[in-house]
Amino acid sequence: MGRRREDAISMSDTLTEFKELKNIDKDTMINVLEESFRNVISKMFGTDENYDIIINPEKGDFEIWRKRTIVPDGNVKDSNLQVALEEALTIDPDCEIGEELIDEVHFEDFGRRAILNLRQTLASKILELQKDSLYNRYKENIGTIIAAEVYQIWKKEILLLDDQGNDLLLPKTEQIPTDFFRKGETVRALIKEVTNENNNPKILLSRTSNDFLRRLFELEVPEINDGLITIKAIARIPGERAKIAVESYDERIDPVGACVGMKGSRIRGIVHELRNENIDVINYTANTSLLISRALSPAKVSSIRLNEKERSAEVFLRPEEVSLAIGKSGLNIKLASMLTDYKIDVFREIEGLDEEDIELSEFSDEIEEWMIESLQKMGCNTAKSVLKLTDEEIMEGADLEEQMVKDIRRILEAEFEEEIQPDETAADYDDDNSDDEVFSDEEEPSEAADLENN
Repeated sequence: MGRRREDAISMSDTLTEFKELKNIDKDTMINVLEESFRNVISKMFGTDENYDIIINPEKGDFEIWRKRTIVPDGNVKDSNLQVALEEALTIDPDCEIGEELIDEVHFEDFGRRAILNLRQTLASKILELQKDSLYNRYKENIGTIIAAEVYQIWKKEILLLDDQGNDLLLPKTEQIPTDFFRKGETVRALIKEVTNENNNPKILLSRTSNDFLRRLFELEVPEINDGLITIKAIARIPGERAKIAVESYDERIDPVGACVGMKGSRIRGIVHELRNENIDVINYTANTSLLISRALSPAKVSSIRLNEKERSAEVFLRPEEVSLAIGKSGLNIKLASMLTDYKIDVFREIEGLDEEDIELSEFSDEIEEWMIESLQKMGCNTAKSVLKLTDEEIMEGADLEEQMVKDIRRILEAEFEEEIQPDETAADYDDDNSDDEVFSDEEEPSEAADLENN
């Protein structure tokens, strides 16, 4: 009697645990419970077809009813399918041979082994349901931001837990280079990818995705969330700098001002979240030349020559604007190219080539081609334009070593009878008046809103 009571308590606990599960609807719960009972019964008796199982998830209980055919005493061949008349009469005094007897079965009577088998089956089903529920829930939320707690920090990834204790992974490759987290700290990241290989859900997060920056703007700028302002393009080098092109369909709304906020109030939180990543916000335009010009801000472009077929652009600037267009470590021009999807080359604006000057490409037999390309990228296309710069300017602008610069200078100076002083500035040589101007006063490219967060 004591064992039966203990088994009954065990069964009750099993149902209670299952009832308290989250994210599992009532119909699914009933089906899983019934299937689990039938699996155990089928293993014990070879069939479950003569059993009716009634589940009451609200109360956490169940009933099992068995159907057996009444046969004469001594003719019972299968006690699961048949019952002797003498036994049947103790249950139903009015029964007769050949009729079906329906009686209630207490699962506890099947023994401890059956109960253990049921618990194991239910545990397996519950785990499977939880995994399916987790996968479906996160699959539907790919591209949204989630806040999770740092649980374990490894070399290649960080394990985080959501508010229900589910495992989330933030790979090192998806972390901002300057990210630093401690155990127990709350981290915001984008749900980037969800897989379910071998019914084992894996949720990957990202803080370097462009969509992470997009979602942060949607959270901070109500006009974007309401659809009044649209983010047309994003270019980003995580932890360093980003450019974002925005457009408003309402002429009364300044999209750049709305994104930046009063005294940078709106964008400041985004910059802080991205570890002081500088963000340039510019007005989007369908005019490719104007868009490229804005993307190169804070540099002021003089003229642009487009090649639509090759999606490339030659940008001409005043000498003092070249370094601004290129930016520190080439970040500005790289981001502008990413934002506009055009390959951009910058050139110093000159009226014409000195008859005594020589194109750098003419020195390809003496100077390595990659060095020439590095010089051209900083706006130097002729020998004299290089010689008019100091060694330090060349080293920094073209990222060349000191000895390389000295060798280049020696090769170039050998072509001229009069030595050009290295401390002369490019501005003394270049002509400020260019015939390549493509924008009128009204079309002067607007500068990007550039928030430098200290």
